[in-house]
Amino acid sequence: MGVLTCLGVVVSAMIWVGTYHPDDLQIEPVVCADGAPLIKPGQNLKILTWNVQYMAGKNYVFWYDLLDGSGPDERPTSTDIASTLRAVARVIKDEDPDIILLQEVDDGARRTGSEDQLEKLLALLPKAYGCHTSAFYWKASFVPHPKIMGSVGMKLSTISKYKIVEAKRHQLARIPKDPVTRQFDLKRAILEARFPQTDGKTLAALNVHLDAFAQGTRTMQQQVEQTVALLKKLSQEGLHWVIGGDFNLLPPGGAYDRLVELEKKYYNADTEIAAIFRLFRGIPGLKDVRGPEYEKWFTHFPNKDGITRPDRTIDYIFISNDIRLGDHYVRKNDTLEISDHLPIVAEVKLPALKSGI
Repeated sequence: MGVLTCLGVVVSAMIWVGTYHPDDLQIEPVVCADGAPLIKPGQNLKILTWNVQYMAGKNYVFWYDLLDGSGPDERPTSTDIASTLRAVARVIKDEDPDIILLQEVDDGARRTGSEDQLEKLLALLPKAYGCHTSAFYWKASFVPHPKIMGSVGMKLSTISKYKIVEAKRHQLARIPKDPVTRQFDLKRAILEARFPQTDGKTLAALNVHLDAFAQGTRTMQQQVEQTVALLKKLSQEGLHWVIGGDFNLLPPGGAYDRLVELEKKYYNADTEIAAIFRLFRGIPGLKDVRGPEYEKWFTHFPNKDGITRPDRTIDYIFISNDIRLGDHYVRKNDTLEISDHLPIVAEVKLPALKSGI
């Protein structure tokens, strides 16, 4: 074996050891306080989903925020991170949701001081939030990108007042790239948390962050197809379910046409998420995003010069057909400076216990 061949083998081994290689389906650890309550049939639940942008706040235009990668900022300050953590905790305490679905929670990333942001957030929340589970979708000990040059760690985190009995990570399709780049790239996923009910039924709460920057590939369509297949499977198994997160897809209707030309490059005119809307109820719903007050349902406030307010909907909650939908809204009056996404809140009612059971 030649010197160059040996060197290639060594470098490949180092890359492999320093990067994340999840299984297509894997069990994730669950932390739950002793005596955490069970969900009851017919219970009202409040769900909150929020991409918290690794607690960076809104004082930046990060390098990846511009399509050509030329954003001037690489990382937030520790002061801004601490302030944003407190702001996220304030909103959560005020809303008092039962289940929280967070995306872009850093853990072990150089850009955020290698801290576990979930641990920091939980310390600011009431003890009632005694259960949580997480799944990484970006993890490496060192990424040799000129704007990163260090460790990365980002996860989906689900927090609950109620007992979580099991959590699973479902790997999603990946953007096709060369073999080396793929090792360092994000590995998008769905985090499924299962909640036992007092009647023996199960509620599944799914947390998702679909891909971005997938132009020219079928990745978004494939990820939506995988999501639909999973939701159908849960329904066939008789589970109640909710799924929430950052889908990075515009809603069906006129949303694409309302964007400026440059921003249209992130999306397809025929949005892939239409496949989910055809089968299940979305929050916001089609009437919401197509109605005269469509702007109140915007969830994304891009970090870009010249954009001074939220301008599109790309975050959603969907619920199984046996769950009743109550009040639902995007909280925006006091969240515009916290993240480049706004939280969605939905109140739902689970099916009641059938008579004779």
